[in-house]
Amino acid sequence: MSAKIIDGKAIAKDIRESLVPQVEELTKVGKQPGLAVVLVGEDPASEVYVRNKERSTKRIGGESRVIRLGQDTTQDELLSVIEGLNNDDKIHGILVQLPLPEGLDEKAVINAISPYKDVDGFHPVNIGKMLIGDEGFVPCTPAGIVELVRRTGESIEGKNVVVIGRSNIVGKPVAQLFLQENATVTICHSRTKDVAAECRRADIVIAAVGIPNFVKKDWIKPGAIVIDVGINRVGDQLIGDVDFDQVKEVAGAITPVPGGVGPMTIAMLLKATVEAAAKD
Repeated sequence: MSAKIIDGKAIAKDIRESLVPQVEELTKVGKQPGLAVVLVGEDPASEVYVRNKERSTKRIGGESRVIRLGQDTTQDELLSVIEGLNNDDKIHGILVQLPLPEGLDEKAVINAISPYKDVDGFHPVNIGKMLIGDEGFVPCTPAGIVELVRRTGESIEGKNVVVIGRSNIVGKPVAQLFLQENATVTICHSRTKDVAAECRRADIVIAAVGIPNFVKKDWIKPGAIVIDVGINRVGDQLIGDVDFDQVKEVAGAITPVPGGVGPMTIAMLLKATVEAAAKD
């Protein structure tokens, strides 16, 4: 048996296309969805991410505004830019591209974004809403992961989900989102005694640990859904956290790297921006 490949690119395209008529309707009533991305410094990877977000926003008919600030930007200058965007009626979503240059306080910057424009879902207010099940913005990569699992056609309710990794960006929030879908969730981390044994019980495995080929074939229950969040550069290749070629022989469905989770992050960001404009 070889696993069904979950095509994140195709699913993300489907989501983007579904947003176009919504954007057209909002634009007609003077509420064209606007996404502002703030980029501080000259990190090459961040430049690529920002260009992708800018292109994708324009592709659905939204307004994209990129604010590029120098490497020597002070905390006060950055917070002033965010305050301006908070008060700008044409901007519905604000994203500050991380990581920030040394000397800038990421927590303070995230906290400065209005929770109503925090389409990245990392403001403490939105994290708190997610935890108690209230409506708010949720982190985009975790939201994309849940959507990928839904698109397999398998029910999430009652399933055993194992999340490998406990980061604030992926591990913790994705565990919470699966809990809201009535799954039974286990989080594995560097102190977990037997990660392989935990994975073997799982109907759904989410690998977000940042170690190339960490998840092995004999860790996976036959027919399980495997979502690989890892993007690790090894030589000139991008490698996931899952040993893809081996694991696909036992899994029921699996995401590739690249082309799995990555495209979903921007798609969910756009979806959140359109929702923010609709609520405005």
